[in-house]
Amino acid sequence: MNILISESESKSIEPCPMMTITVLIPTYRRPNDLVRCLESLKHQTRPPDEVLVVVRDSDTPTRSMLEGFDVASLPLKTVTVSVPGQVAALNTGLDNANGEIVAITDDDAAPRPQWLERMESHFLTDKSVGGVGGRDWLYDGTQLAEGADGVLEVVGKLQWMGRFIPHHHLGAGNPREVDTLRGANMGFRRTAIAQLRFDQRLRGTGAQPLNDVAFSLALKRAGYKLIYDPEVAVNHYPGAREEGSRYEFNASACQNAVHNETFILLEHFPPVQRVIFLLWAILVGTSEARGLVQLVRFLPREGAIGVQKWWVSLLGRWQGWQTWQQCRE
Repeated sequence: MNILISESESKSIEPCPMMTITVLIPTYRRPNDLVRCLESLKHQTRPPDEVLVVVRDSDTPTRSMLEGFDVASLPLKTVTVSVPGQVAALNTGLDNANGEIVAITDDDAAPRPQWLERMESHFLTDKSVGGVGGRDWLYDGTQLAEGADGVLEVVGKLQWMGRFIPHHHLGAGNPREVDTLRGANMGFRRTAIAQLRFDQRLRGTGAQPLNDVAFSLALKRAGYKLIYDPEVAVNHYPGAREEGSRYEFNASACQNAVHNETFILLEHFPPVQRVIFLLWAILVGTSEARGLVQLVRFLPREGAIGVQKWWVSLLGRWQGWQTWQQCRE
């Protein structure tokens, strides 16, 4: 059966609005992971308008892979950065991105087919939305990592005393507002971030810990909403880090992470809340950034290593305080 549409009816039909999208991928010496990531972008139900890969000038394996990669219809561009660290790579990417939405993922992630389509829908629905992220499904090889099939309602929140509830890899349920997004799966409205860049004052030799948290909180302070939607999903195959294993204690990595957390929250909180945070951090803390209560809790089980973790956390707190003070001068 043929369906005829009159001229007057055809004029009333408007095309679905769209925003141009840049996918930004910082990468360093993980060419096989990057191939998987790029291949996943070829299968997006809403194709990207630009794919920007930021490569270190010394990363010969990745540069060689990209020279021989079959881009097919992928609008792939490569940008080179000479400064080490994820923050420098992300900022270089932001400086070169042309999209109205900048969607960021890691080289060891593989966005699911509806990633960009679902992300874009939130920006189109509400102009006060400055950032959108979702679940990153953690994999160990070809299988879901142990515990990665769990579900939580509360993710990406910052509690009043300064304790973070991340767990973006376990979020389930409906889209909702959050305080922070995760670096492996987040996108931002270009007009919202304007000249905002990832904080170069954060410490770390590779992926400066919590750079995504600092960026998220800065956007919140500017008055924009951050939306977490579990259907904005990527598969995440955590790769090796420059500061050692993700699952073994590394004193330098721990100290840098605690420094960054302390500095970020001192900058984010108002005066009274800063005092509360510092008291809570020194007296209680968490299993990753330990205060006195956590020292006592883990001492019978860990012994000397538990004392070391507490001491490294204390040093990180002190150094974070110093960095914040210096930035106020």
